[in-house]
Amino acid sequence: MPSATRFLHIDEPLLFKKGGTLPSYTVAYETWGKLNADASNAVLILTGLSPNAHVASSPGDPSPGWWEPMVGPGKPIDSDHFYVVSLNSLGSCKGSTGPASQNPETGREYRLDFPELSVEDIATAAHEVVLHLGIGQLCTMVGPSMGGMSALAYLQQNPKGARHFLTVSSSPSSEPFSIAIRSLQRELIVSDPAFNNGNYDAENWPELGMRMARKLGMLSYRSAEEWRGRFGRREQDYFPTELFGMNYEVESYLEAAARRFIHSFDPCSYLYLSRCMDWFNVADGYEDLTAALGEI
Repeated sequence: MPSATRFLHIDEPLLFKKGGTLPSYTVAYETWGKLNADASNAVLILTGLSPNAHVASSPGDPSPGWWEPMVGPGKPIDSDHFYVVSLNSLGSCKGSTGPASQNPETGREYRLDFPELSVEDIATAAHEVVLHLGIGQLCTMVGPSMGGMSALAYLQQNPKGARHFLTVSSSPSSEPFSIAIRSLQRELIVSDPAFNNGNYDAENWPELGMRMARKLGMLSYRSAEEWRGRFGRREQDYFPTELFGMNYEVESYLEAAARRFIHSFDPCSYLYLSRCMDWFNVADGYEDLTAALGEI
């Protein structure tokens, strides 16, 4: 399949906030539109936990992106006017270096030997891409979900890094409800016997843990009112009825979403990115949130 994804290989050590080092690393990214003469029209999109860098279709890759209605010519983030950059987060398994990447010291995947990842580390890697593209100051940073946290960390590290900032479905720190949900997701994954302390492979994949973790996550993405309006009590006929379940459309929706996700995302990447969201608090080390954001 065609791909417009590019890869920035950085042959310098990355020192992680919580300790640990990567001797070198890679960040995957895509671009749309053209950078103007004074490099003042750049928009950087930092993704949520699971997306790759392919936010929208392009001549290099005409397949629909995960935010197709939002990015492109004449769309809200208009690539006729802006130079749009979307990158895959450090720690992911969608092209950037993460737990599923090969550890050059062992020749095996990092898995649980990957350094403890923080949102701030994602922001540091993102800044390297911006510098590589010759951008001194972004016009706008856009951060949906985990990307909003990454964008705040980026701006704390680079207070003049962008003239505008848009956060979507994110927060400056994780709420207890979100922490609780993600904690249960991680517990489901690591308690799957096939997880085997990170020693899984394609034939022995923690399918059950990933399946249930995804379903639990999907529940938290929508309100009870939206579930009611979208599915009601309609019965389903897509999947065989299981023991005490799979009778209603809402159940089949969760099952379909889980099946798409199980083998498309690495379990250890999921664990590391999930935990870094829990850890993030933009006000750490400051008197309050106002003080934390005061220099941006």
